[in-house]
Amino acid sequence: MANLDTGNTGFMILCSSLVMLMTPGLAFFYGGLVSRKNVLAIMMQSFVSMGWTTVVWFAVGYSLCFSGDVGGVIGNLDMAFLHGVTLATASPTPGIPLFVHIAYQMMFAIITPALITGAFANRVTFKAYMAFLTLWLLFVYFPFVHMIWGGGLLQRWGVLDFAGGIVVHNTAGMAALASILYVGRRRVMDAGPHSVPLVALGTGLLWFGWYGFNAGSEFRVDSVTAVAFLNTDVAASFAAVTWLVVGWWQEKRPTFVGLLTGAVAGLATITPAAGYVSPVTSMIVGIVSGVICYFAVALKNRLRWDDALDVWGVHGVGGATGIILLGVFASTAFNPAGSDGLILGNGAFLVKEMVAVALSSVWAFAFTYGMLWLIDRVTPVKVDRAAEEGGLDAALHGETAYLGT
Repeated sequence: MANLDTGNTGFMILCSSLVMLMTPGLAFFYGGLVSRKNVLAIMMQSFVSMGWTTVVWFAVGYSLCFSGDVGGVIGNLDMAFLHGVTLATASPTPGIPLFVHIAYQMMFAIITPALITGAFANRVTFKAYMAFLTLWLLFVYFPFVHMIWGGGLLQRWGVLDFAGGIVVHNTAGMAALASILYVGRRRVMDAGPHSVPLVALGTGLLWFGWYGFNAGSEFRVDSVTAVAFLNTDVAASFAAVTWLVVGWWQEKRPTFVGLLTGAVAGLATITPAAGYVSPVTSMIVGIVSGVICYFAVALKNRLRWDDALDVWGVHGVGGATGIILLGVFASTAFNPAGSDGLILGNGAFLVKEMVAVALSSVWAFAFTYGMLWLIDRVTPVKVDRAAEEGGLDAALHGETAYLGT
């Protein structure tokens, strides 16, 4: 590859590794939040995505996202099983081998459906989850990757999403909402997180990996990469402190889980805007996300939606909020390849971003609800009462996380 940029290539391989680390981080984050008898079941749902999503991505996923175009909605199968990909194959990212682009985007595909699992924790059969994982990738995730990053209709229309506010977080959040409404409430409610240190470990791994998630989405090392990196940390930090303060005010005590959850909310919310806005804007994004996501979770509780680990309130609401704030605050002064937003006189860009949020929300909700209904016709989606009472670790997998349980 004559025009290989070794610096950018090395950076993107590192970022791919960082994003891969986020999925084990998510497993620890979710694993700590559930009860002792369900920790392995939910961690396995994240880890199995690392294996199975890679298989699907290699077989058809990358091709459906980035090869050809069918109606502006999905790609084709010309590159199925990486057919025709060689060392000399042109990449969408100049100077970087196509293999690196394939690997980096694969890591995004792995973590996105795993995010949804926190919503239906402790009550979905493993067989149904595997079917759900496969269908959700094919009918929700892959189309939105193509529409926004693969040359599809939303990208051609001018919709921007730097690292996945729509593609990852809003679609996962709305899928979570559809899941909890279809599956219903748990029969046995967890008393609370069984291991806050595990939640903290998971948050640390997610936060660390998120630098690859956001800064890596520039696909090269330049000033925008640096801004995206800084914006990621600023937003996460302000959101963590904001959630802590709001929770302290509402609940009369500062909680560690609140601080950690706020950080994840800030990371999710800055994701679509990280490479298109200023650090001052990222501070605003962090504060807004800390407030809005906190009260979204409170609303969920009042409505008695059993979103076990607050996927909708954190990722769904956070992702949508980030896209809307991008439409307001985007500035070409911080990314000439981006767009100016509402405050710089470009209200049309905000409209495009809001339409994209609405489309992705309706699509993800409808397809998720429909595929769960379809799966339920073939194999039960919800575990029986005995499995739920005894814990999914033993009932589904014959394993226990801790001695004496």
